[in-house]
Amino acid sequence: MSNSGLSSISEVHVETWGRGGPPLLLVHGWGGDHRLWRALDFGGRRVIAPDLRGHGRSPVPATGYRPVDLARDLVPLLDEPVLAVGHSMGAQVVTALAVEHPELVSGLVVVAPAYGADEEEERLIPGRLAALRADGVAAALRQLGPLPAPITGQLLATPGHVLAECYAGMYTVPGAFGVRRESERYLARRACPVLAVHNVPEAARWEAGLPGHPRSRTVVWPETGHFLHVERPAEFVELVAGWGG
Repeated sequence: MSNSGLSSISEVHVETWGRGGPPLLLVHGWGGDHRLWRALDFGGRRVIAPDLRGHGRSPVPATGYRPVDLARDLVPLLDEPVLAVGHSMGAQVVTALAVEHPELVSGLVVVAPAYGADEEEERLIPGRLAALRADGVAAALRQLGPLPAPITGQLLATPGHVLAECYAGMYTVPGAFGVRRESERYLARRACPVLAVHNVPEAARWEAGLPGHPRSRTVVWPETGHFLHVERPAEFVELVAGWGG
């Protein structure tokens, strides 16, 4: 299914399934697409799973790859408030959706979020961006290391300029909130409850120390990799359902 009426691109590809309960918006990460969510069984709950611009089956414009741009593309897909779930870059996108369009988000689930980069990681960002602009997908594969096969295939199908511009949108352009000091400023504007699921204990401790909604919660699964919802889908679904948003 595709949906039209976007502010900057003509349409974004979106898949929907299920019918019951408050809707879930599932937003994939950098170089992925909606198929990463297919293994998760939310028990018939209504799911809205888009391909972000430049990814999957969505259009590939030359510009517009900040998280706020990607979030704006999703607004026409939503006809009521959603529990917005985002992985990695998708966590930045759903955070931007909650901050810029709070009436559309009842709660957030951020999974291994691509914000909060500490000083050590921040020093690597300029070199990583330069490599992405020079080598595209090849640089992305070097930076990410071994990936599950379906994720590798999705990444290989993502244009190099999309990967580079999304990375810049997260970390280097004006208004980016990927590095820790900017994350702290921007995340303070989230008014809804947030379930943060991390695989890195230090990042979990940092997020747990941020001010936020009284029903917010931070969980850490240190034995998993970055794609923890893919590695442990049943446990992830149980966690989200038990929290409730």
